[in-house]
Amino acid sequence: MKLPFINDFGDRSVFITGYTGFKGSWLTLWLHRLGARLTGYSLPPPTHPSNFVASGVANAVVRRHNADVRDAATLQVALEACRPEVVFHLAAQPVVRQSYIDPRQTLEVNVMGTANLLEAVRNLHRPCTVVVITSDKCYENGGQPWEHSETDRLGGNDPYSASKAAAEIITAAYRRSFFTPEDLDRHGVRVATVRAGNVIGGGDWTADRIVPDTVRALSTHQPVLVRNPAAIRPWQHVLEPLSGYLLLASRMLSSDDAELCAGWNFGPRAGDEATVGQLVEKFCQAWGSGCWQSIGNREQPPEDHVLRLSVDKAKAGLGWEPRWRFNEAIERTARWYRAFYASSARCARDLCLQDISDYEDSSASSDLSFVPECQMSALRI
Repeated sequence: MKLPFINDFGDRSVFITGYTGFKGSWLTLWLHRLGARLTGYSLPPPTHPSNFVASGVANAVVRRHNADVRDAATLQVALEACRPEVVFHLAAQPVVRQSYIDPRQTLEVNVMGTANLLEAVRNLHRPCTVVVITSDKCYENGGQPWEHSETDRLGGNDPYSASKAAAEIITAAYRRSFFTPEDLDRHGVRVATVRAGNVIGGGDWTADRIVPDTVRALSTHQPVLVRNPAAIRPWQHVLEPLSGYLLLASRMLSSDDAELCAGWNFGPRAGDEATVGQLVEKFCQAWGSGCWQSIGNREQPPEDHVLRLSVDKAKAGLGWEPRWRFNEAIERTARWYRAFYASSARCARDLCLQDISDYEDSSASSDLSFVPECQMSALRI
């Protein structure tokens, strides 16, 4: 079953911050495939290798701005030159452990960067659809076993999580102060925030993320060192939340429904959460070799033990539903990296576009071959 937004972005002007990052590069490739006229605003790729370089993402955009979202003046000029119909704001410091090393940078990029983007939109004085990407970690987490819904309290036990909660609060303040959904006929600016689970997929080489760490170890025939194997996370392929962002943006473009201008979760199916240890074990199986070992977490910065997301609102309000289950997300991710390391003859861009094409052609899967043990033991956590 084809996705409902396939024909909604053709020849539209789209502005993407953070397009050189992992999620941003995939979103840029997808929007280019859909026919959008793209303007990218970002610092250089944050890793080497990077999907941005390997997949030639620069060739998918019309205008490229090598700049920082903390530079409000440059951001304003870039946005005015683009005259966007849609803005996707992904630029961020995205790693929890890095936020312990440099909390001020994390707050400046994630909080003030978001404020700068929203202020630049306000100064455009023209209709626009804005999707601000935050994180599942924006919720106040007390270790509860149930799924976070969009009405849960915002908070953060670490600088990264706090920065994402603050970005949510700032966006809500701009929406209430300047972009009130009830007055769309006057200002035409539609603003929503979106929260995803822990995304995986080919082309991520970010330090201190479990899949890139696993790939680095397996590709060099080393054991995978796991800091916190019992931590439970809502794993999902990167295309899952991106499809939600695109669907939400397409609905906002065509509707004055004030209910769309709000916060939305785009996570995996209930029950597709799994421990870090289960993820690594399944990844080694999909890779075809390798092993892992726990190195403990005693001297590591603390992170929340359990994260789960409810997607009931997206199902009811948008008709959105995850398409790829836990096993398929891991198998496709491992396949991408194995192909990348095996031969330079097949371009990384081809690997990404094949996954995008397969995702567009897929339907919501009924595969129940993997039921994480953590689902069965949720009440014991």
